[in-house]
Amino acid sequence: MPNKVAVPQTADELREMLTDRAVMKNLLTENGRDGFASWVEDSIQARLTTDPSVVAQGQEQMQDFMIKWLRDREPSEVKDVMKRLNLDNVGGRGRIPKNTVYNPKALGNKFNDYFDSPAQFMNAISDHGHKDEDVSKKIQALKNSLSSVKPSDGGFLIPEVLRAELLRVALEKAIVRGRARVIPMDSLTVPFPSVDSTSNVGSVFGGVVGFWTEEGATLTESQPRFGRIELRANKLTLYTEVPNELLADAQPSLEAFINEIFPEALAWYEDIAFFVGGGVGEPLGFLNAPARVQVTREASGNAIEWSDIVAMYSRMLPQSLDRAVWVVSPDALPDLLQMETSTGSPVVWLGGANYPSMAASPPMQILGVPMVVSEKARTLGNSGDINLVDFGFYLIGDRQAMSARQSEDFRFDEDKTAFRVIERLDGRPWLQSAITPQNGGPTLSPFVSLAAA
Repeated sequence: MPNKVAVPQTADELREMLTDRAVMKNLLTENGRDGFASWVEDSIQARLTTDPSVVAQGQEQMQDFMIKWLRDREPSEVKDVMKRLNLDNVGGRGRIPKNTVYNPKALGNKFNDYFDSPAQFMNAISDHGHKDEDVSKKIQALKNSLSSVKPSDGGFLIPEVLRAELLRVALEKAIVRGRARVIPMDSLTVPFPSVDSTSNVGSVFGGVVGFWTEEGATLTESQPRFGRIELRANKLTLYTEVPNELLADAQPSLEAFINEIFPEALAWYEDIAFFVGGGVGEPLGFLNAPARVQVTREASGNAIEWSDIVAMYSRMLPQSLDRAVWVVSPDALPDLLQMETSTGSPVVWLGGANYPSMAASPPMQILGVPMVVSEKARTLGNSGDINLVDFGFYLIGDRQAMSARQSEDFRFDEDKTAFRVIERLDGRPWLQSAITPQNGGPTLSPFVSLAAA
């Protein structure tokens, strides 16, 4: 039986109808229980149609729930649940991370079924794993495949699913990679186009001109200027030494070490380069970006004042404000936590009606922009102790071919095995110059820092 009561299109309309006794009585009388259920389904579908963000919010909440659930469970329990849900063979392998880190076209993708975990792979490339003929064939295939990337390095190609797992964990700790624009590199050097723009006065995007004309009038020619950024696969090497008894007798401990410590170390050293790298043999950090704007510090000494925050905010590209983050040094926190306006009113998060208790968890935001505290930022008083950055204008070139090598001979007398993991990548600011806005005001940039005292 068709519904005679109109289907609400918004949450407010649905709430109003559900609390209206006359409407509900009419709905149940005319349609019965089955009709009422259909009406509810139609209402939900209408809401999803008019507001697609509801689906995105639901997916995000489910993703967060699953991440927390997986972290609190033993690997055997997770594997059992995936088997019951028939997820252990999704896409050919249930462990493949469903995110942008995993690349099905990467060099190591065809070796995904070789090993079940990074720890198992590390153990296999040590001499302890060579006793098994099947393992020996696998690691030889990985060695031969790696020779197409950089023959002089030696070692073994890490299968793509394991590389993705390492980077997926690293993303949770990294500041830049998860916010930057990651460019897959199919060779050691990859050019990437950029817009050669320094001013929006008269044209945008380096030469695109807009104008109004009458019908039949002569058109004005324009040609945008495009630049080129060259991403070079620099080599980031991680090195550690593992006691041989761990390799032989303590697989759970080794797995925890490799699955957690290695990714965190990877994120750590990547971020250092993305922050302060000089650009020669390593990425060019955003603190050395040619487009960076440095705002003059108004406070005396090393202090950071509210006027400095306002000045920095005003120099950020307007289109970048919705994805920018504040990146501050830990020793800048006292100034920020106790910051007041010129009239003595608190401007950050301690105190006030919304946060009366200093024991409450403060919202890590300034002017609605998220804040990240990092010791990789410059110390208080130096240029870069507080930064406002849109990492969407930072490019990361990822070779997506990670390798590993081991050696027992180097630390033979100490009964240790040395492991080395190599990742090839680059990082470069995308914008090469600060931009003069259309109104001719002060230059704007996605990279804004407070100048040195």
